[in-house]
Amino acid sequence: MAYLRFKALDLVNSRPPVPVNVPSVRVSDYFGTNVFSKSVMKEVLPNDVYKKLLAAIDRGEKIEEDIADAVAAGMKNWAISKGASHYTHWFQPLTGATAEKHDSFFDLDDDKAVEKFRGSALVQQEPDASSFPNGGLRNTFEARGYTAWDPTSPAFIMDNAVGKTLCIPTIFVSYTGHALDNKTPLLKALSAVDKAAVSVCEYFDRDVTKVVATLGAEQEYFLVDKAIYMARPDLVMAGRTVFGHSPAKGQQLEDHYFGSIPSRVHAYMLDFETEALKLGIPIRTRHNEVAPSQFECAPTYSEVNLAVDHNQLLMDVMSKVADKHELQVIFHEKPFAGINGSGKHNNWALSTNTGKNLLSPGKRPKDNLLFLTFFVNTIKAVHDHADLLRASIASAGNDHRLGANEAPPAIMSVFVGSQLSAVLDALEANTDLIEKGDNLYLKLGIDKIPEILLDNTDRNRTSPFAFTGNKFEFRAVGSSANSANAMTVLNTIVANQLIAFKNSVDADIEAGAKKEVAIINVLKEYIKASKKIRFEGNGYGDEWVAEAEKRGLSNIRTTPNALNAMVTPKTVELFERHGIFTGVELEARHEIYLEEYIKKVQIESRVMGDLALNHVIPTAIKYQNKLIENVKGLKDIGLGEEVYGNTLNSIKEISLHVGEILKNVDAMVEARKVANKIEDTHKRANAYCDDVKEYFEVIRYHVDKLELVVDDEDWPLPKYREILFIR
Repeated sequence: MAYLRFKALDLVNSRPPVPVNVPSVRVSDYFGTNVFSKSVMKEVLPNDVYKKLLAAIDRGEKIEEDIADAVAAGMKNWAISKGASHYTHWFQPLTGATAEKHDSFFDLDDDKAVEKFRGSALVQQEPDASSFPNGGLRNTFEARGYTAWDPTSPAFIMDNAVGKTLCIPTIFVSYTGHALDNKTPLLKALSAVDKAAVSVCEYFDRDVTKVVATLGAEQEYFLVDKAIYMARPDLVMAGRTVFGHSPAKGQQLEDHYFGSIPSRVHAYMLDFETEALKLGIPIRTRHNEVAPSQFECAPTYSEVNLAVDHNQLLMDVMSKVADKHELQVIFHEKPFAGINGSGKHNNWALSTNTGKNLLSPGKRPKDNLLFLTFFVNTIKAVHDHADLLRASIASAGNDHRLGANEAPPAIMSVFVGSQLSAVLDALEANTDLIEKGDNLYLKLGIDKIPEILLDNTDRNRTSPFAFTGNKFEFRAVGSSANSANAMTVLNTIVANQLIAFKNSVDADIEAGAKKEVAIINVLKEYIKASKKIRFEGNGYGDEWVAEAEKRGLSNIRTTPNALNAMVTPKTVELFERHGIFTGVELEARHEIYLEEYIKKVQIESRVMGDLALNHVIPTAIKYQNKLIENVKGLKDIGLGEEVYGNTLNSIKEISLHVGEILKNVDAMVEARKVANKIEDTHKRANAYCDDVKEYFEVIRYHVDKLELVVDDEDWPLPKYREILFIR
């Protein structure tokens, strides 16, 4: 194994940057060239078909068969002209990844080869669903599952080195109609928030007929050389290093953040950005992140459904392009101990068809009351469903990240900035409302908000849910996660809150209150009721943990416990009332996510045992024998213990660490055996969390100590200084 480590280092040192062919300096020349966009549809489809398709998409109506046939024909011709030979329904099952089954355009017609793609194949397909996670929704022998075209997300061509494939974004449901994917509930949640937000907007602007939730997903990731990656079985199998002593230099000098991008990394970035831009992914930002070998990219915001599709596609593109550059991109939330983990910061807002960002104040007092309405309702939604929001970002990887090294804590709180907090406090305290014209707004200071916000764009890195000027940034989402989960929950709870707000305001108006006064009064109630969720301080500090407990806020540190919020009566009633999930679907997802957690911890445990027993201990004993031979030799030539005493201490230290590793690995394996016998999934997950994982840190401690003692030339695993700093 030591040979493999040094061979990997030799390879790294000999790798030049890979040349990148960029089509043009002007991104506008090639942006979206692999997308079946509206402009392409307008060009290749008959005008009446194009108009009917857009109308059907805008109204969410069923696309008629003749329209589907015409679209399929145009899509096929376009794809073939771009070099595609196959097509696939591209969907997002509950594996956390995307899925595809390729079918050829080629067919036989009376022994004659033809290219076919009918509307029926575009609209619906029947992939084998037996092996996808279903959480007990169906038996293994019941293999039927259906993918159905999502026309709101454009088809695209995936260009691989060996061929091109037309990819059609779809939903994925079972034979009984239950959602087996992440997209189906997301689309329902987006529809719910659209309707609820439009209803509230009617108080302010009746020209608003549609509200779209938008998302900009900042993607953090690590990048290491492929050879070094392959020499670390834990990275390959578990996505993170289970062992590794902190190097002398980590991120403490803060010199990597926004630093000069290394040449190989820059070439890789340019390459994957080019491919992403061809796919219509509006990637704009690239930079070094805080930790060594950590980077970030970010797109321009877009409608949530499309943004989620783009992010899933982007991660796929990044992984494939990394192979070309002999690099490995790592999306795990905490691949390396002692330095920053990675998140996927979800920047969320609401925009109207009239061009208004509902989370951005305007120049008129009326616009600012509109802003405050959606601002306060969002905070109230997070307050009332904080545990559900925590469940939406729960994973084994995120458990390692949350609350450590500049990651937000597991406590859900909202940061709005001191000046906006002062506005909310003043609104809550004001009881002397003037009801004549704009004097109402002037009394409340609402007209001053635009000026206040000029100094309110600072960011609180320690907050899981922060207002950053004209959007909320959900920072707690993990870097490997599908944002659909968090966005389904967030948009559902905001829709629910807006409906409750509308009902309360309408009731006050019916009781004789002026509309503006009714709105203000309800907002005041919400500000007071949700005040405890607002926190402006340091979320990393122990003081916040104590303060949060005083406020009655949950601090759910582990995934098995966090996921419980998915199946409470409150959650089931919420999702069923809005038609997002049935109780059965929630139970199924709860089961799937618990099983996923169990399997990931189980894999980490097995990798840890394998590396400790088959790599670390044999290496340590081999080196210990060298020391023993050295001591024997020193004795043979008559030297005393004053000469070899320190060597004896090293021999004893190795024995101590080896003994502790063996003892704890055995105990961990036994704990795993006990956990595996537990039938109840939640109890089994808790057993893995509480009884198996408890050995991880103690085993790691002794292995990492051996790394410092054993001769560097013998150590089998690439060290942190090599993984993180050599590229």
